[in-house]
Amino acid sequence: MFGVVDWIVLAAYLGLSIFIGLWAARSNRSFKDYMLGGGSMPWIPIGISLIATSVSTTTFLGVPAESFGTDMTLIMTNVGSFLSILVIGWVFIPRLRKSGIQSAYELLEKSFSRTIRRVAAVFYAMHLVLRTGILLFAPSLVLAPILQIPVWAAILISSVVAILYTWHGGFKAVVWTDVMQFFVFFGGGVIALLILVHGIGGFGELASLAGEMGKSNWFNGSLDPSNANTLLSAGIVYAVLEIAIRGCDQQFVQRYLSCKDVSAANKSSILSMVLGLVVSLLFYWIGAALFFYYMGPFPEHLGINDVFPYFILHELPAGLVGLLVAAIYAAAMSSISSAVHALSNTTEKDILCKPAGSESVFRAKLWIVLWGVCGTGAAFIAMSQAGSLLKNALFFTGLFTGPLLALFLLSFFVSYLRSFSVLTGVVCGMLSLLLFNGIPFIEGYKAPLAGVFSWPWNPLISCTVSIWIALCVDFIVPRKSVNRVV
Repeated sequence: MFGVVDWIVLAAYLGLSIFIGLWAARSNRSFKDYMLGGGSMPWIPIGISLIATSVSTTTFLGVPAESFGTDMTLIMTNVGSFLSILVIGWVFIPRLRKSGIQSAYELLEKSFSRTIRRVAAVFYAMHLVLRTGILLFAPSLVLAPILQIPVWAAILISSVVAILYTWHGGFKAVVWTDVMQFFVFFGGGVIALLILVHGIGGFGELASLAGEMGKSNWFNGSLDPSNANTLLSAGIVYAVLEIAIRGCDQQFVQRYLSCKDVSAANKSSILSMVLGLVVSLLFYWIGAALFFYYMGPFPEHLGINDVFPYFILHELPAGLVGLLVAAIYAAAMSSISSAVHALSNTTEKDILCKPAGSESVFRAKLWIVLWGVCGTGAAFIAMSQAGSLLKNALFFTGLFTGPLLALFLLSFFVSYLRSFSVLTGVVCGMLSLLLFNGIPFIEGYKAPLAGVFSWPWNPLISCTVSIWIALCVDFIVPRKSVNRVV
């Protein structure tokens, strides 16, 4: 059970996170310092921060459950990550760095109009608040029974600590706590795997058993688009989602802009991909090891998502339980702090459209608190409607990320389009998903083509439709009949 020593370990970790925020605040003298770390951050911590932002408690708890229940075929998403890194390095980072922007969506005003910039920022904010709510709620379902506290209290611990150190320390606090949190997260996984392997009889025995039982299977070459666990869907098509996140998400763009030049930004991006592969391998093998560790005595009433938490609580000695719980909190707080900080910058720069020199650090801090409260509120909504929100989270990801990617690609390659055409394309792109997906919270709606495509295809569908409709509308509608939106 979670004892006194474990509480001390967890409290020390949370206290250290706050201390880093206080320490990082010393060098915040301007808005650029607070939002971009002064624009000269080292690429290694930025690369670690990128992967710490990407992984969450879904990685820590969900990935082991995946390989425990089936196999490792979803590791093919790392193929998509590799493809996305190539596109980001050759297309996105050079253009973003050379444009002179301080926020991701500022680029869209330069290409189209301020309206497009604000629409993109609002889409992004809606997507990220929803994601933040889920990232707060999901781990709290596990942490609450371990800590023997209510779910709402587990949510508040994550959100309050993350908001506090982000509010005080700004971007540098986010990055350096990300670095610490990554090592806690990764170190906790390594310790768990070593203990599991020891109980099974060694790495050789684990590899042999995994091969015999099919747990180490990682490749599926099927061309069936309805199956998410194939090279086509989880590898190639998934690359579109990775490109949208790595290239259009303010959390990532913010980190590219914080490096001193294009080369450093690309190095940080590559490092994050490599670390992502290592993390995936670690936690997929934890799931396989858990399967063989519990081939005999495992409570039948527990589901596969409960396996790793059960192991943490019942098999680890005092102190290590606290460390693994801290690792779960590390994954949650890393994602939350990055989200509220990015939303603060997006609000100040893209929604309010404050020109350079008129931004306010004080106002940015207020936005961090406000967005933190909104994210916490979304978590409480998820707590009351868990089934609906969790089931449809991927729908909202495709709904917003695909059109956002379309906006950036149009900005890079066909910036002569009118705002009217671009907005029409984006709206149609979003609506196109209703052909293949149900509408969240509306149980009566049945998509006419439901089941044809699996979830990795949603961003590709909405992005492709957005681009083609924008191009067609701009070609068909006479220019004199539509004024440029301003």
